[in-house]
Amino acid sequence: MNVDRLRFLFSRALRVSLATPLLLTGCQGEPTVEPAPKPEPTKPGPIDLSQHSDVECVNSLPALTGLAIDPPPDALQLRVVNHRTRPHDVRLVTSEGQPCATASDPQACLDRIEALEVTRGFPRLCGYSMECVEGFFVTTLGDEVTAYTTADAVRALLGRIDTPQEAALLAYASGYALCGHPAYERGKVRALPDGTFSVVSIQDYDCETNVYETRHDLKVTPPGVVTEEGTFPLKEGTPDCVVGRRPVGLQRGQAGGCEDSRGGYFANAARLEAAAIHAFLRLREELALHGAGQALQDAALASAEDEVRHTEVTLRLAQRFGATPVPPAVTALPLRPLSEVLLDNTVEGCVRETYGALVAHHQALYARDPEIREAMARIAEDETRHAGLSWDIDAWAAPGLSTKARAALHEARRHAIAVLRAEVAVPLAPDLTAGAGLPSPEVAAALLDSLEQSLWA
Repeated sequence: MNVDRLRFLFSRALRVSLATPLLLTGCQGEPTVEPAPKPEPTKPGPIDLSQHSDVECVNSLPALTGLAIDPPPDALQLRVVNHRTRPHDVRLVTSEGQPCATASDPQACLDRIEALEVTRGFPRLCGYSMECVEGFFVTTLGDEVTAYTTADAVRALLGRIDTPQEAALLAYASGYALCGHPAYERGKVRALPDGTFSVVSIQDYDCETNVYETRHDLKVTPPGVVTEEGTFPLKEGTPDCVVGRRPVGLQRGQAGGCEDSRGGYFANAARLEAAAIHAFLRLREELALHGAGQALQDAALASAEDEVRHTEVTLRLAQRFGATPVPPAVTALPLRPLSEVLLDNTVEGCVRETYGALVAHHQALYARDPEIREAMARIAEDETRHAGLSWDIDAWAAPGLSTKARAALHEARRHAIAVLRAEVAVPLAPDLTAGAGLPSPEVAAALLDSLEQSLWA
């Protein structure tokens, strides 16, 4: 993609999307005098959980008991896939019934289960162990072996939602964590008098280095419609999830303790900038492996060199604010097939890195701290070129993709945007929005809206 076009889209996003929030907040700097606003209606708080029960869980995922599936399958299994590994790590979590019990050839039926090629499942969930997996269901009935990898497919499998556990399973398939949270242990569920179900999820949003928590109060209707009745932050997150391109194999790591929020931010930013060096060097190798032109390979190498400078800059800023960055640990993994490279490029480049470049421009404009403002002005230009590379890779590969492959990239992009929206909704410390120039949740949502309309549509 022409970098000038990205600059134009970013400029328009900053100009149009920030207009209203900036009037209300005085450009995130000195307050302006505005007429007193009318009082807003009081928003409902979290629902009372005294009459809710724990969601039944097995191996940190929802159990398969208490279901009323018609016709009942011989067996129902919950499996998970880690699509960031190669070969894909597919594991059985729990199973109910006897697989292939009524099959004409039970062994052939069992072989078909193990041969299922599922590379994408329900929206990815990451736990405190930092393992990120996508779940899917498998049923056997007679000689049929069927995989269910989307919420719509699970809704069709369950039919009418008649039991609390069915409501929980549908919420899980829709991307809500219900089991394994260390503080709450598991989600909550309750059957309501009107036939609907209340499900409460404690969501862990992970960006390979940070986990923060938000409670989601859900309503599940008998036809299987899942809606959010309320979202409530439980623990403040860190805002550096969009700093740099994250490499496959990045392990969890945190900076040393720092009371200044800016120190913590730039320490984690330095770690992710250093991790991006690995990501771009690997990208160059994978582009060469799959026959990309020299210009794309050279751009990937130049991006890695940019990230070396970004690491040095953010390291100095972290140390200025009293933090000690921890170098990234990246597991060496084999080079991936083109389909996985493109999925990764869509999520890490066309969505996260593109938004990250826009955030850097925002910081360059609005950070009160002059050193931060100057540093982000240089980084923003580099990150805009990196985002342009991501879109160039997407354009290079597009002509050779099948309809199914294009649909997979579209779905990956859609999910990545949804994850970003959840991440930027968490309030930030004042030193980060004012001193470091990071967008507030309201401004961040407006920036995402602008990109979704002009670039991600």
